[in-house]
Amino acid sequence: MDTSRVLDFLHDRLSRGERAVLVTVCAVEGSSMRNPGTIMGVAPDGSFAGSLSGGCIENAVVAEGLETLKANAPRIVRFGAGSPYLDIKLPCGGGLDVHFQPLGDGDLVEQCRKSIRDRAPFSISLGDTPRHLDKWHAPTFDGESGTFGYWPAPVLQIIGHGASVEALARLGRTLGCWIKLFTPDQRIIDGLTAEGIWAYRLARANQTSVLGGDPWTATVFLFHDHDWETQLMLRALELPHFYIGAMGGRKAHAQRCEVLAARGATAEQIASIRAPIGLFHSSRDPQTLALSALAEVIRAYDEADFAAVAGSPHD
Repeated sequence: MDTSRVLDFLHDRLSRGERAVLVTVCAVEGSSMRNPGTIMGVAPDGSFAGSLSGGCIENAVVAEGLETLKANAPRIVRFGAGSPYLDIKLPCGGGLDVHFQPLGDGDLVEQCRKSIRDRAPFSISLGDTPRHLDKWHAPTFDGESGTFGYWPAPVLQIIGHGASVEALARLGRTLGCWIKLFTPDQRIIDGLTAEGIWAYRLARANQTSVLGGDPWTATVFLFHDHDWETQLMLRALELPHFYIGAMGGRKAHAQRCEVLAARGATAEQIASIRAPIGLFHSSRDPQTLALSALAEVIRAYDEADFAAVAGSPHD
């Protein structure tokens, strides 16, 4: 989720004419907070973006990054178990192999940022000359280089009205989701667009053509008046997505399922709807409901097999 922030940091530094270092976790031994492919950026002044641990090794990573800039050559450094840094121990007892790549121009970073803007899977291939690849590849590591694939960030498509809509939009943006909000409430639209959040006014419940979807889209329905949701939900079920959830208790959801079935939704489509929404269903206030719903969305994103649904190569 922080890949975009790290690339933006590197782009900012490189666009100033500075050099920078792309830091990548290549391999993990034992337990670790971050997986292979996790990136971090280091600038010549010691500032950085991203994290490779819970704070255990970041200072050492920055120091190695600065040494990499001086040497102007890539290197791989071990942290944790088996590391030359004897005074740095990972509490989990594991080890990380970390690749340091000096960057003198912004071509690689800008190509990656374009893929992010286009919502296209991409990969970074490390080595003496790192390359951007325009398709996703499963992480590989051969001791000298590695190729690591990245999926688009989740789109959080929020459809509904009420304070929970606002809370979820703000929380989702903070986490790094792309927000698309549809509501009949002009007040909500005015408030969120003033904060830079994309919002669209629904004038009718049959405005289904405005919805979109891709394999990385989560659609969340937050209507108290469930008559608003039927046609919109039928359309959302047809579009590519990894998650659909809806507010309402078990009785309301049972009635929803009956209506959807009568309108032609398949049993498989209906079974895929997460309802009651969220990881903890007793929540009632808007902020807690938003947190509960977003946690369920992110868990579904982490568990999804996007390589299968997106048709991207694994090699």
